Amino acid sequence: MRRIAACIALSVLFVIMASGCAATREVTRVDPGKTTDLSGRWNDTDSQQVAESIVNDCLASGWLPEWVDAHPGQKPVVIVGSIANKSHEHINVQTFVKDIQSALINSRKVKFVSSRDERGEVRDERRDQHQGYTSEETRAGVGQETGAAFMLKGSLNTIVDELEGKRAIWYQVNMELHDLTTNEISWIGQHKIKKIITKGSSRW
Repeated sequence: MRRIAACIALSVLFVIMASGCAATREVTRVDPGKTTDLSGRWNDTDSQQVAESIVNDCLASGWLPEWVDAHPGQKPVVIVGSIANKSHEHINVQTFVKDIQSALINSRKVKFVSSRDERGEVRDERRDQHQGYTSEETRAGVGQETGAAFMLKGSLNTIVDELEGKRAIWYQVNMELHDLTTNEISWIGQHKIKKIITKGSSRW
C-alpha cells in the first residue's frame, strides 16, 4: 500500500511539474511612449504628464518674468527638493523627480543644478581630481559651483472612494516654488488626475 501511495504521489507531482513547464508567458514589446494603464495605479504616463503640466504652469506664472526683469540676461537657477509621497500607494518618487528635472531642463527657460545627493557624488569626484591624479589643465575648479535661487518641492496625495465594485482614485500633486534668498513662496500649483476602476474577478 505504501508503495502504491508513493507511486500515486510521484505521478501527481509529475503531472503538476509537466503542467508548469507547459505553461507559457506571452511578452509583447510596446512603444515606451504608449499609454498603458493596467491596474489603475500611478504609472509612468501619469508621472510624465503631471511633471510636464506642473513645470509648464510654474514657468508660465508671473515670478519668472519678474525675476528676468530684475536680472537682465540671466536665467534663474532651480533645484528640485523633496517630494513627499502621502498617497496610499507605494510610488517611486525619484522617477517623478527625474521627470520634473527633465521638463525643467528641456524648457530652456531656467538653469538647473544637481540635487543634494548628486552634488555629493560630484564633489567626491572633484576631490579625487585634486589628489594629484589629474592634470592641472583638466582638473575641475573648487568653489565654483552655481548656487540655486529657487527650490521646487511638494507632495503627492490620493483620495480613494469605493462603492459596488467601482473605485475612484483622485491623485493630487501639490507643488511650491521657494525663493531660497527670502524664503518667500513664489508660486503654488497643483495637478489632479481622477481614475475610475471597475472591479473584475480579482481582488483590489
